[in-house]
Amino acid sequence: MKKMALLLALGLGASGSLLAQTTAPAAATDATPRPVLPLYSGSIPDSKPSRVQETSVTEGAGVRISNVIQPTLTVFMPSKEKANGTSVIICPGGGYARLAIDHEGYDVARRLNEMGVAAFVLKYRLPNDQSQPDKSIAPLLDAQQALRLVREQAGKYGLNPERIGLMGFSAGGHLAATAGTHFAQPVGTNPGSASVRPAFLVLLYPVISFSDSLKHAGSRENLLGRTPSADQVRLYSNELQVSAQTPPTFLVHAEDDKTVPVQNSIVFYQALRRHNVPAEMHLYPQGGHGFGMNNKTTKDQWIERLQNWLDANGWLTK
Repeated sequence: MKKMALLLALGLGASGSLLAQTTAPAAATDATPRPVLPLYSGSIPDSKPSRVQETSVTEGAGVRISNVIQPTLTVFMPSKEKANGTSVIICPGGGYARLAIDHEGYDVARRLNEMGVAAFVLKYRLPNDQSQPDKSIAPLLDAQQALRLVREQAGKYGLNPERIGLMGFSAGGHLAATAGTHFAQPVGTNPGSASVRPAFLVLLYPVISFSDSLKHAGSRENLLGRTPSADQVRLYSNELQVSAQTPPTFLVHAEDDKTVPVQNSIVFYQALRRHNVPAEMHLYPQGGHGFGMNNKTTKDQWIERLQNWLDANGWLTK
């Protein structure tokens, strides 16, 4: 078998205002300060007083954030000449223990801007019994609130409120897939009537299933604890939650991923097909886990395949 991407593509059919309070530090390759929006204007739901403090550590692959208390969206806007009204909320990965916010967040946001797509990097709360009454819903609360907030701010940023997608890497892919399959019953005590359904999903080497055979043990334990019930495991095994209303989905995975088995993407793709949801999946023979935008084992660039997919579905049309 030649070392080239395996493409599986079916059904490519069309498918209270907050102000930025601070700015994100600029990356070494990008001197532009970015507005940072707090997700919540008042008290943060599913939170309780604690001594937990956010930490940020720079490692070889970039910044890793943990113990998030104040969830935010960092805003990356395309130039007015390129802007097409589509936006994507990005959920970095990190096993529900940390956020790889550079190479699975800011770097991807800048590349989306080149397509004319606005990007919002979500710093979501990671499950923590010390600071959350119910740690299993805190990340999803934040993802759903991010969708509400971008929809509310659409006019300010010149966005189409019906063209807001959700992208996730690894455990962030689990969060995005959860948001894309659990939108009919939003979590929280007062979810309101605003839609929390993304227009499309983009899932990169995602954790999908919490079943014993496919799970990423760290992600499942961090979100649900060491002894989750059978009902919890089923609820958060997103291949079992797909319906005909699940958004069109773009999937990328490496077959030699030893952290999150490639079967996670495959079972989600199969579930989408059973429900006639448009889907496209790219499987690379090699690449391992956590490669971000650059799978060094191939000259093929999945981000270019994504651009083609977005274009084919009309999301890059002005």
